[in-house]
Parts: sequence; structure tokens; C-alpha cells
Amino acid sequence: MPSLSEAFRAHPVHLHHSHLDFGSAKEVPDTHAWPPLDEHLSGDKFDVESVPVIDLGDPNVVTHIGHACETWGVFHITNHGISKQLLSDVESQGRHLFSLPTQQKLKAARQPDGVAGYGLVRISSFFSKLMWSEGFTIVGSPLEHARQLWPCDYIQFCNVMEEYEKEMKKLSGRLMLLILESLGLKKEDVEWAGPAAKFEDTCAAIQLNWYPACPDPTRAMGLAEHTDSPLITILHQSSTSGLQVFRERGHRWITVPPLSGSLVVNVGDLLHILSNARFHSVLHRAVVNRTRQRLSVAYLWGPPAHIEISPSPQLVTPDRPRLYRAVSLSEYLSIKAKHFNNALPFIRRNPLV
Repeated sequence: MPSLSEAFRAHPVHLHHSHLDFGSAKEVPDTHAWPPLDEHLSGDKFDVESVPVIDLGDPNVVTHIGHACETWGVFHITNHGISKQLLSDVESQGRHLFSLPTQQKLKAARQPDGVAGYGLVRISSFFSKLMWSEGFTIVGSPLEHARQLWPCDYIQFCNVMEEYEKEMKKLSGRLMLLILESLGLKKEDVEWAGPAAKFEDTCAAIQLNWYPACPDPTRAMGLAEHTDSPLITILHQSSTSGLQVFRERGHRWITVPPLSGSLVVNVGDLLHILSNARFHSVLHRAVVNRTRQRLSVAYLWGPPAHIEISPSPQLVTPDRPRLYRAVSLSEYLSIKAKHFNNALPFIRRNPLV
């Protein structure tokens, strides 16, 4: 069976550049200078129009989730069952990691044909300018890279990240069942959900992103605009704002402020396909702050790498014909490695490829 690792090995990303010492930078160098952003887009001023906040204990949660997926593609969740202590521990470990000296972090550098480890995000290859951020990706056990970072003190990092992955996996399955119900589908309609619809066999990654304070946030980009490939992404963000989603209505960027105790859920490309474009994969980015650092922890969750996802037959009608061909996560990652934000249109335009 094809795997995520094979998909990334087929499309290595070579980024040849020295790592900028963000802490000592007094100005944004040309290598990191993007077209100017409006000042209000890089600060802590929030929009009047706000992303929905959904209490998972609400009796009408299914209706609320369906409406949010259909109109926004993103929403906050509360009453999600992830303890504040675990979120605090994950954030603490992330800060500990990114505070290490650059040469120490590079001992766990991501390989060009790999997915796990330290380094710039893979989408960097699609842009001429570099981003004002660092990243660390965990797929499966973090043990190998943790040992490279802390040869004698890696246990706590591994324990926290493994506990976080376990809890996020359960939450993702819970959310998926609610999302399916909001589409009028049953758990039996998703064969790969497994016995009792526990979604035991899935693909997931933890992505830690660090956004240092920036001397000129209007000329830097923390993370360039993109959509996420899997079904859903669950994001924990620190108390500094930076996440923005693109709102088709009004054709503008909306800030998604951090809300204490809440998590942010994004609709991904595969859910866009499964819903036959009823739920929209949300375009999002991260901007940076002049005085404050920011940490985010994204949990990207999808089906087994080899399982093909296609528009559910119940969502295909004469008025809304099937819009996408079947595609596995592994194949889709290969397509996205070549076509990036045009991957969904490519799947739609090339039904027989």
C-alpha cells in the first residue's frame, strides 16, 4: 500500500538557504520581505464578522457544525474534552523546542524527501520569499528526533506529544461523526471508519509552528496562504493572534483570534471532496506580530493513506453532479506537491487522470 512517506519521497523539497537568526534581526532582510500588508492585518485588531464558536455539548451541535462548514470552513470548538493542562504542556514543550540554539535544532532537520523533523514548511518551495517562522513536524513517534534534540532529556517531550496525539485522534473521530451527520450521512457510509466507527486506522501529523516577533510585520509573512490536505485540522494557538482565513464574501482576510480553552477546526481538501464541495476547504495564513511571539500546534487528520476519498453518492444529485474523481490521501499529496493551491481544480478538471 502507498504511504505518506512514499508520497513525500516522490516529491523531495530542496530549500538551500541559511537559517535566519530571528531573535537578533533588526529589520526584515530581502530574503523574507513580502509585498506590504496593511497594518491592521498584522496586529491584534479583530473583525466585526467573527468565526463561529460551537459548544460540542450543545444539543444542536450537528446543525451548528454543518452551517459553519458550509458558510465558513472553519470554527472554534469549546467543551471538547482536551484538558487545559495538556494544552499548556504541549505549548510549554513547543516553546522549549524552538528556544534551542539553531545548530541544535538542525540536528533534527527534516530531510528533503521526508515529512517529520525540524525546518521550514514544505510549501516554502512555491514562494520566492521565505517565511517568518520555524516548524517541527511529528508523524508517529517523536522519539528519534527528540533524542537528537535532547540526547539525555527527551522523555518528557515524547510523553506530552504522544498523549496529545492520542487525545487529538479521539477528538478527530468524534468531530468526523458529527460532520458526517451534518451531511446526512451515517457512520456505515464510511467503510474505513472501522469497527464501532472508532477511526483506528488513520493518518495524522502534529505540526508545531513558531512565529518570532518581527521588526516589521507589514513586510513579513508567518505562513503563506494555503489549504490543508487532509479531512480536518484541529489547531491550538497561543494567546497571540496571527491566524487569518479568507472570506469569499467580502473578499477579505478575517482574523481568527485565540479564545481561551477553545480549539480551531479547519475543513481540509479531502472533506471538500467528500462533501462534493458543499463544505469548503478554507484558505488560511498566519501573520506575525511586532512585539509578541506566537506558537501554534496543528493536528492534521485524514483517512488511511491508500483509501480513496470521493464525493459521497448521497450528495450527488442531478442538480449537483459529482464534481471530483476519487483520490487517496497519498495520491493527493503527490498532486499537491506539484500543483499546490491548484490541486483541487486539477482533480476537478482531470476526472480520468
